[in-house]
Amino acid sequence: MTPNSHNPAAAGAQVHELAVEGMTCASCVGRVERALAAVPGVASAAVNLATGRATVRGTGVDRQALVRAVHKAGYEVPAPAPLELDIEGMTCASCVGRVERVLAKVPGVRSASVNLATGRAQVQGEAGLDPAALTAAVARAGYQARVLASALDEERQAQRRDEELRVLRRDLLLAAALTLPVFVLEMGAHLVPAFHHAIAATLGTRNSWLLQFALTTLVLAIPGRRFYLAGIPALLRAAPDMNSLVAVGTLAAYGFSLVATFLPRLLPAGTVNVYYEAAAVIVTLILLGRMLEARAKGRTSEAIRRLLKLQPRTARVRREGGAVDVPLAQVMAGEVVDVRPGERIAVDGEVVDGNSYVDESMITGEPVPVAKAPGARVVGGTVNQTGALGVRATAVGGATVLAQIIRLVEQAQGAKLPIQARVDRITLWFVPVVMALALLTFAAWWAFGPSPALTFALVNAVAVLIIACPCAMGLATPTSIMVATGRGAELGVLFRKGQALQLLKEARVVAVDKTGTLTEGRPLLTDLHVAAGFTRAQVLARVAAVEDRSEHPIARAIVAAAHGEGLLLPPVQAFESVTGHGVRAQVDGVRVDVGADRFMRALGLEVTAFADVAARLGGEGKTPLYAAIDGTLAAIIAVSDPIKADTAAAIAHLHALGLKVAMITGDNRRTAEAIARQLGIDEVVAEVLPEGKVEAVNRLKAAYGRLAYVGDGINDAPALAAADVGMAIGTGTDVAIEAADVVLMSGSLQGVPNAIALSQAAMRNIGQNLFWAFAYNTALIPVAAGVLYPLWGVLLSPVFAAGAMALSSVFVLGNALRLRRFAP
Repeated sequence: MTPNSHNPAAAGAQVHELAVEGMTCASCVGRVERALAAVPGVASAAVNLATGRATVRGTGVDRQALVRAVHKAGYEVPAPAPLELDIEGMTCASCVGRVERVLAKVPGVRSASVNLATGRAQVQGEAGLDPAALTAAVARAGYQARVLASALDEERQAQRRDEELRVLRRDLLLAAALTLPVFVLEMGAHLVPAFHHAIAATLGTRNSWLLQFALTTLVLAIPGRRFYLAGIPALLRAAPDMNSLVAVGTLAAYGFSLVATFLPRLLPAGTVNVYYEAAAVIVTLILLGRMLEARAKGRTSEAIRRLLKLQPRTARVRREGGAVDVPLAQVMAGEVVDVRPGERIAVDGEVVDGNSYVDESMITGEPVPVAKAPGARVVGGTVNQTGALGVRATAVGGATVLAQIIRLVEQAQGAKLPIQARVDRITLWFVPVVMALALLTFAAWWAFGPSPALTFALVNAVAVLIIACPCAMGLATPTSIMVATGRGAELGVLFRKGQALQLLKEARVVAVDKTGTLTEGRPLLTDLHVAAGFTRAQVLARVAAVEDRSEHPIARAIVAAAHGEGLLLPPVQAFESVTGHGVRAQVDGVRVDVGADRFMRALGLEVTAFADVAARLGGEGKTPLYAAIDGTLAAIIAVSDPIKADTAAAIAHLHALGLKVAMITGDNRRTAEAIARQLGIDEVVAEVLPEGKVEAVNRLKAAYGRLAYVGDGINDAPALAAADVGMAIGTGTDVAIEAADVVLMSGSLQGVPNAIALSQAAMRNIGQNLFWAFAYNTALIPVAAGVLYPLWGVLLSPVFAAGAMALSSVFVLGNALRLRRFAP
């Protein structure tokens, strides 16, 4: 430990933890400690080589300065995972833009993306980014933020949404109860002359106004205070939002009514009227819109909640003294969990005892239960059906497949599509422009309007303020994303990146790998033709004995066939693999060579005897091999990787969606073209190495446009990354899945047209939402300003403006929720 202060235990000292990469010995530790200790404000620095972490104590220490000191010393502080913040108080698209701007200005922030529908912000920052600085920046902008401890913090947010809905419902009922008498007293008097005379004769006009004043004051002060507490400070910060529009509009109507009630002599003759009902009804209608909006928002994230419900709360774990029920969070990897019939499996693991069938439809989408016996793998959240199982936990908590699915869905739901960037640029200036239009409307009516000009000016300016709220704009895109990605998860289509939802809709060609994608990925021996003088059992046993030493999938197929026919494999000596040709070994004292036709020719053997058979096999998409025993051509062998049962239907569906389908494979051209003919594939790129797949992807993109690539193996990872949208078969390798934008959990190619159709439906839905949101404002702001009055005498009451504004948001949310019924 290297001190840099006479008082390392100074009061109010900060503690900073940093991960440090690149240290290899005690010298590195000393170097990093000295570099950190030299930073101003550091009292002490301690570095642990084993954990690769540095602990720094001091006062007024700049975290970024610590990171720079480590870099200068020659080591790295790795960039952290994106931070996720829960933001409270956002109500419209203007709020989103404001929060993004203040977060982006925090030192160390690379990017910030805020989602109005989820109420969350994702912040990507440099190593050393201080979460407290983010929450403080959000607070200065007038909102509340807290850092989410984990991606699985959905339950707490759901509880907050439920509480918000309860409060909104309570306030709406109170506002409606107080507003109804105001509305009846004022509008009844306007619409029904007899009612007007009855009020004047009994209650009196002034007493009616005083009663309206009292009730409206209660509406604004109790259920309506949320608009003023948020809107007025935002206005004073020169950053107006939706709350500011409501606050200014209702206070204008309320303030004018106060003057008319208590100081009528200050108003011009003929303008003494009250608009208490406008202020009260506006608050009530906007609260109604907010409540409906909150209910709909809760339904957009139901997919996440349904996934969370798949996780059992407890697990029955075998420990000393017997099995005990413990909370799921306390289950450790390596422990054995008992799973009774009908229960959900609590962890990912391996069956150690028992036999049963497990419903894995939540992962694969297949309704048929899968048999499980000792050695079988099981996934947490799936349902055990008939027998009891003992499962050794291999993954628990956030490492389980289900937890990763939830995390992927949350990340996709929080993403911004490219189309959203254009919306954000517009809404950023929308509220200030609306307020300017309201002032312009007021000035125009006051200067040029008919008598009473002040009344007309006030009413129309308030109508402009209320009708132009950009709630619908802010909700148009994120709500559709949330519902679509959630529905995709239910169908076994996981969008790892939200942008893929938009890019998939633009795809013009789908390129697919062959092995494991179009086919089962498990070759089978389909043909064995022996030459004169040889028997099938003799040849198969000897060839399988040689191939048993190889790890090639074709070798596995031959060995499996020999075992399936009950053949005993003779001992093998002097096994040798001849790269690019085949394998050879001594079996029963004779040499056995197995390989392609070029291998036989290299041995001086002609394969013309099997020419007709080889041509037929190649035409069927099978890979022919030859076997020579003791220097004599003995047999032609055909191994085929069976095409998956639903592959042909999936390709037909892709064609129905108007897409070209190309196959990119390392297999030989004859086999690839035979499979392409069977399946109706439009273009074949065969005999390519992994780097050749990237070249093929780029060429197809240039020829057709946006391209989606589907693969499952390690060799597909470069092509998945090069494609506009990479789609990994979920049964494939981790490397392929990590390189992909979309994961098809079922392992079926049918997931590809499902994903593309869902993308098309989601983008259509977003287009409808944006059209409604923008068309609504474009059409109704001029109407609210009074442009129809000179022609037809039509004015839009602020009350109807408030109702229309609330309905616009509800329409957008309701339209997005239709995606929950999307059927592949």
